[in-house]
Amino acid sequence: MHAHTFASAVPAMVTGAYRRRPLVLTLHTSHFLMRAGNPRWRRLFARIIESADYLLATSEEILSVALEIHRHPRSEVMTNAVDTDRFAPADGREAGGRLRVIVPRRLYPKNGVEYFVRAMPLIAAAVDVEARIVGDGPERVRLEGLAIQLGVGDRIEFVGARPNEEMPGLLRDADLAVIPSLIEATSIAALEAMSCGLPVAASRVGGLPEIIDEDVGALFEPMNPSALADAVIALLTGSELRELGSEARRRVTANWSINRMVQRHLEIYNGLLDEAKAKSRRG
Repeated sequence: MHAHTFASAVPAMVTGAYRRRPLVLTLHTSHFLMRAGNPRWRRLFARIIESADYLLATSEEILSVALEIHRHPRSEVMTNAVDTDRFAPADGREAGGRLRVIVPRRLYPKNGVEYFVRAMPLIAAAVDVEARIVGDGPERVRLEGLAIQLGVGDRIEFVGARPNEEMPGLLRDADLAVIPSLIEATSIAALEAMSCGLPVAASRVGGLPEIIDEDVGALFEPMNPSALADAVIALLTGSELRELGSEARRRVTANWSINRMVQRHLEIYNGLLDEAKAKSRRG
């Protein structure tokens, strides 16, 4: 049994105990972090985590919080994975014209897109740049109005939600990705951008510093438009965008490909099944 959310963990825990099946639990999202401070949730989390034969988490931060709730003896970080064949670099954008930034974020407060919009006038004052914000949500109308109010409505395109199948093309058509989140586990959007050979500028929150550093982009203080602008300007005006993107791609294929994730899952499953068979033979 492998549970990937707490909604599935409870029935998996019960069924696994009844049928004597090993249980693997993966903690994925920032929603776990937001609830982990609530005593009632912590008691439930403790029971679920304790019931698992193996505990996985998508970031060091999530795993650390989980182990504070219950010190599980077998656990590890299992970062989200990317289809590196589909999310792959192109030959590069044609030279000339404005530089392009992509912000692949749904328009909810926790994703911090407002701070990118507020940074855009500072970025545009230093670099001839345009931005595409890919994602939709309840903040869209307000953010579109804010862009117009700040005088950058003609430089920011709100393209709305797009199916995942379109994302490789959208990413390849950009020079830099920006992830301005206020809270984050491990951003699959950041990994997809890196897999396409894009440098990434991201908030220094959650699991983002575990995948992004100065070798593949930049980190900036969250909720700080000036810091965001400084990071983006430094990357866009530097001469190393291509090299940063190449290292980002190399890092994803080496550490966070789907094939690598599948291989590690199979190792864990087979180990637990071998233990269960040995225990059954003993008794």
